[in-house]
Amino acid sequence: MDRRQTIQKEIMDLFRNHGKRSFRPKEIVKKLGYSDNTDYRLARAVLEELSQKGEIAAVKGNRFTFRPPAGRMEGRLSVHPSGYGFVAVEGFEQDFFVRSRRMNTAIDGDLVQIGLAARRPQDKRQQAEVLSVLQRKRTSAVGTFKHAGSYAFIIPDDKRLTHDIYVDLDSIEGVNDGDKVKVSIEGFEHRGAAPIGKILSIIGDPNDPSIQTLALAMSLGVEADFKEEVLQEAEAVSAQISRKEISRRLDVRNRTVFTIDPVDAKDFDDALHIHPLSKDRFEVGVHIADVSHYVVPQSELDASALERGTSVYLVDRVIPMLPEALSNDICSLKPDVDRLAFSCIFELDRSGTVHGFKVAETVIRSTHRLAYEDAQAIIEGGQGEHPLAESLGILQEMAVKLRAKRFKDGSIDFDLQEVRVVLDEKGHPIEIVPRLRQDSNRLIEEFMLLANRNVAAAFGSGDQPFAFRIHEPPDANRIMNLSRYVAAFGLELPHDEGSVNPTDINALLRAVVDRPEAAVVEHAALRAMSKARYDVSNHGHYGLSAAHYTHFTSPIRRYPDLIVHRLIKDQMASRKAPESEDLADMLQHCSEREIVATQAERESIKLKKVEFIQDHIGEEYSGVVAGVSKFGVYIELDVLLVEGMVHVRDMSDDYYEYDESSFSLVGSGSGKRYRPGDKVRVLVAGASIENREIDFSFVR
Repeated sequence: MDRRQTIQKEIMDLFRNHGKRSFRPKEIVKKLGYSDNTDYRLARAVLEELSQKGEIAAVKGNRFTFRPPAGRMEGRLSVHPSGYGFVAVEGFEQDFFVRSRRMNTAIDGDLVQIGLAARRPQDKRQQAEVLSVLQRKRTSAVGTFKHAGSYAFIIPDDKRLTHDIYVDLDSIEGVNDGDKVKVSIEGFEHRGAAPIGKILSIIGDPNDPSIQTLALAMSLGVEADFKEEVLQEAEAVSAQISRKEISRRLDVRNRTVFTIDPVDAKDFDDALHIHPLSKDRFEVGVHIADVSHYVVPQSELDASALERGTSVYLVDRVIPMLPEALSNDICSLKPDVDRLAFSCIFELDRSGTVHGFKVAETVIRSTHRLAYEDAQAIIEGGQGEHPLAESLGILQEMAVKLRAKRFKDGSIDFDLQEVRVVLDEKGHPIEIVPRLRQDSNRLIEEFMLLANRNVAAAFGSGDQPFAFRIHEPPDANRIMNLSRYVAAFGLELPHDEGSVNPTDINALLRAVVDRPEAAVVEHAALRAMSKARYDVSNHGHYGLSAAHYTHFTSPIRRYPDLIVHRLIKDQMASRKAPESEDLADMLQHCSEREIVATQAERESIKLKKVEFIQDHIGEEYSGVVAGVSKFGVYIELDVLLVEGMVHVRDMSDDYYEYDESSFSLVGSGSGKRYRPGDKVRVLVAGASIENREIDFSFVR
């Protein structure tokens, strides 16, 4: 490929990735990193040529924008493990259905060009075929290595990758049959063949519990290891704080600063202090690790952190966004050492009302490191004359009132039960227990929310670009479906053609407290909500009933918080902010990485639940019906806190049909009914580590 062709491909990739945006030629050259005059002239010529061909369009202001071919569309492909897929096209509410034989050489995640088929009256979705792959989303995969004489291949762990990947025999040295490996995806020429690649790294023995978890996360797109240059840059960061740096900051080392975190936490990115100003007024400091002081734009550290987007908290480990030299040491607000912070300093009364607020670069020194359990004991008065007893008592009083006001203003009270998987020293699950949320957890939550809201209001209301955490109102159809769903339980969710007031959702959640179907209704309500994301445009936060909201309080583990710190510092120093379009690209990437991390975290817990239940096959337990579909009944066990399914194919006592009006399965002969919230008795019939699925059967 000559230079002109390369530039044409790079320009078209840029436009396809930013379908609705327009760019000036100089913006395009800057984004693609062309510094040579020859490349600039070639790029201008290519733009004119593409415009004349109709592949891009010239618009006002000497700008160009993408123009897909007439009658064709472009979108992102999602593949189902069964082989078919759906293409999401911007501007269309419903995805387009693609049969497996119409997939061409596309794989899950690819940006593809599709051609639409004529719609038939019986089609629920319009069908399409993949005409070409415009951009490979995946360049690697994780799977099981198989060697068969003269050839070798990888069976991908991610079932959405429906093809085995054949590997270059020169790349298999040191790999054992059955090992978990990471493999590149370098070619996929035609549908009748298979993708080809090379082994990039050996993950390890698939029977090792820690390898199972790691391979799972990597298969979903989590990067486990840091590049050597990133580690070297992190190790080179000095922990010493110069006198000059301290002198330019607000020094709050004379305040009693403390942290409250999980007992096994190592990355302490927030701390608090409270100091009386008068009988009824208090100075409250919310101190956040000043990561932006150490991680500077255009550095290897910064590029790596942006690519990861977030730390990933798996069931048996943390895969950090930043190397441990920073995340667990230099940036972490550890006790008894000076640390740089970016702090919100509030003047509050006992009700939590804000009478004054400022953001300042600070130097702090934490005096106490508390686990949530420690803080809870102090709040409950079980620690005698602890030096933080009075401080925590006042903060708790404020937190209770802040929380009550938040719910009164319409913040939705989702308080779903989470579980914690207890592992032995070898990584095997030995117990699954509810994750307790006590007053100490809620105290920290309220002050982090307070900081995030006030920061967003103070720095996101002007003309400068800002990074918001937004949560849009739920889709009207989802709310109407939810209203019909809860009506089957004798519950009511008022709405106006799908527009619902958050206070009515709270009323629904309160109405099911202590009822058998409580968890079922709570999960259904949560599924009806929109997904929170990051954006340069402020659409408010529906779930928190906040007109302005951002993420400021966790820069060690979330890149958007680091972005917000930089934007605030730019405003405070009257520096030019980054271009809004560049900021939007970063925030979209961070939203995508958050989805990957959340999926990896959930799937790692599911993996350990399946491993745990394997020791209980053949045993009987009580449970509650968590959901029903035409394929079977989903059940959550009361004691073991795991979920599984009784398949319709195994319900041999009758012929069952799905009753959509009552969301239940009904036996056509007996009239026996299974619906969400029902108490049932089941036998653990089987469990598949590979598929992360648990099978139950009803006890007669």
